[in-house]
Amino acid sequence: MIIGVPKEIKGSEFRVALTPAGASMLKAAGHEVLVESSAGIGSGFDDDSYAAEGAVMIDNAAEVWARAEMIMKVKEPLPEEFSHFRQNLLLFTYLHLAAAPELTKALVQKGVTGIAYETIQLKNGSLPLLTPMSEVAGRMAVQVGSQFLEAFYGGRGILLGGVPGVPPAEVIIIGGGTVGINAARIALGMGASVVILEKSADRMRYIDDVFGGRIRTLMSNPYNIANAVRKADLLIGAVLIPGARAPQLVSDEMVQTMKKGAVIVDVAVDQGGSIATIDRVTTHSNPIYEKYGVLHYAVANMPGAVPRTSTFALTNVTMSYALDLANKGLKQALLQDEPLSKGVNTFKGHVTHPQVAEAVVMPYMALEQLIGSKPFD
Repeated sequence: MIIGVPKEIKGSEFRVALTPAGASMLKAAGHEVLVESSAGIGSGFDDDSYAAEGAVMIDNAAEVWARAEMIMKVKEPLPEEFSHFRQNLLLFTYLHLAAAPELTKALVQKGVTGIAYETIQLKNGSLPLLTPMSEVAGRMAVQVGSQFLEAFYGGRGILLGGVPGVPPAEVIIIGGGTVGINAARIALGMGASVVILEKSADRMRYIDDVFGGRIRTLMSNPYNIANAVRKADLLIGAVLIPGARAPQLVSDEMVQTMKKGAVIVDVAVDQGGSIATIDRVTTHSNPIYEKYGVLHYAVANMPGAVPRTSTFALTNVTMSYALDLANKGLKQALLQDEPLSKGVNTFKGHVTHPQVAEAVVMPYMALEQLIGSKPFD
């Protein structure tokens, strides 16, 4: 198979979908690897490091897209990349289609097979290709939140951990999944007072055990959310439903009750956001806006700010799936790997993920109806 790696064009996105080590693995398995020149620079990989592992360096993205049978990316294609779509192209990347109807339509119209990292799901419900970026984003949420709490940025002028005789900041985290747990770990380590709101009683018991009771947990319901939001110095949205738009749990009215100079970081912004006042996506170069006196951080590619860490963490988990797709071919890989099949969002001109279809209001067709035989018999 010919695997292509174009340079990411999203603003301030410095990650790359393949490391030189990954290129070496694919080459050793008999595949051709095309990498756009300077694609890895932001993550610390120069062109020579790819060439040394047998990758072919290509000067322009159009040629990479045109020659490759499988395109590996980090972020979803932007409109200026839609012209590269074609029938039977395999696209392997984060897609977040529930919040991207135009991208979904373009993939369907051109017959692209879109496999989304974020919806590959194991039988235990875990999301192996989303987890490492959720870990990064959760830890970063506290890091950037503490920065924007500084008065210089218009924040409340609060040190997250306080000092002896001065109370710490109140960090409220909505969602006790991977993002929430990692955010809590950093906030607690910095000395903040931390509350996690979670709808699963079992998950709250787990959080209580993991943190030895040092983090307060509350059942996630409108009453508790409203009370917690009002007290927050830093509010972190950490809610995810695989493939679907994030549920909006914090209302406009709740945000209006927050302290002036408080900070909101919504990690779910690339799935539509879980906070009503997150009404736009921001960038690393212009990350915040103010509404009701509250600073809103709504960057959709947070891990892109720490690209070397993020690229290694991401490729640690994507490479086994990429090798399966390349070695076995698309159909055989999907037939033999149920978690991978759950990653297929578009196939042969159809939306094949039910939550995506519902979110973008397009017809859904089950993958087994299109693939020729039912997977996983």
